[in-house]
Amino acid sequence: MSKLDELIRELCPDGVEYTIIDKVCTKISSGGTPNTSHGEYYNGSIPWLRTQEVDWIDILDTGVKITNEGLQNSSANWVPKNCVIVAMYGATAAKVAINKIPLTTNQACCNLQVDESKAAYRFVYYWLSNKYSVLKKLGQGSQSNINAKTVRNFPLPLPPLPVQHEIVRILDTFTELTAELTAELTARKRQYEYYKKHLLSQSSTTVPVRLDDVATLKTGSKPTEIFDQHEAFEYINAGTSNSGYARGFNCEGDTVTTPSRGQGGIGYVGYQKTPFWLGPLCYRIRSKDTKALLTRYLFYYLSCFNDKILQYKNEGGTPSVNASDLAKIVIDLPSVEEQTYIVSILDRFDTLCNDITTGLPAEIEARKKQYEYYRDKLLSFPEVNS
Repeated sequence: MSKLDELIRELCPDGVEYTIIDKVCTKISSGGTPNTSHGEYYNGSIPWLRTQEVDWIDILDTGVKITNEGLQNSSANWVPKNCVIVAMYGATAAKVAINKIPLTTNQACCNLQVDESKAAYRFVYYWLSNKYSVLKKLGQGSQSNINAKTVRNFPLPLPPLPVQHEIVRILDTFTELTAELTAELTARKRQYEYYKKHLLSQSSTTVPVRLDDVATLKTGSKPTEIFDQHEAFEYINAGTSNSGYARGFNCEGDTVTTPSRGQGGIGYVGYQKTPFWLGPLCYRIRSKDTKALLTRYLFYYLSCFNDKILQYKNEGGTPSVNASDLAKIVIDLPSVEEQTYIVSILDRFDTLCNDITTGLPAEIEARKKQYEYYRDKLLSFPEVNS
């Protein structure tokens, strides 16, 4: 029997009492916004949290700092560290976080100062994060905005403090493991970018060649049907991700892609390993002769030096880039043997950093699912006498 099982059996074998958030807080407050016409209010040293910064993480700093005059103007109060902060408006409505520093907030944050003699603040945090969808459904408007009264009256199970602390310990372990993996992934991505640029720019035996001398460029067409749900083939068009799915394909794999027009996609370089459907707003670029140029090498080169594409970006109206301009791009081409060596190294980094089945992203996703499973299980309490 685990320590938690022992505690539950000893302290609350018949269930737990339920209360509301208001009953376990010494203070519940919201903040304010300094007059936006006074720019001098926003050039200070006082951390001021906006609702969009509330996103499941421990808050260690804020994006905006206000002055003492701005604080007085906004009628906001200082929020001591280790409070549970609930976003009430906008895209982050019903998300929660914990502030690890004293700070102030705007009026769209509901700040819970938890009475530690009644509840562990991290227990309250985990409970509200687990009930995100329930809390959000209580909101109103297109973004399900909630108010402080809704938060105050939200139900909360109240097991004995030793039980709360053990649940927090277990969930913190999962959270810390995920954070460690995420930090490692960030470090590996920086390392990946460094080695990619180093390997692609340090060869002394390269030959400058125009892109259209060694590769072909073509656009595709729109499929008869486009599906949101996964089908056999990805539909690659404008943008930085797929535009849906198709039941057939019009382009072979081992192909580099880059958008021809659209907002936010110009300069993005993708790679399709398997057959896919190429859309009308996307170029496919493939080697004419793999004995001279590996298409995978071309992907790494263009993604590393995408400024060569961006220099031809047309800003008027919808951003675009012409095929005739892409054809002029000069790439530095080493021998195919060196290309093979470079690709083998970068492929290993790419798998580690980006593969959703075997790399660090896959491990992080597995840990998140494991955390959510145990969070749901640990925070399910029968109500006493129910």
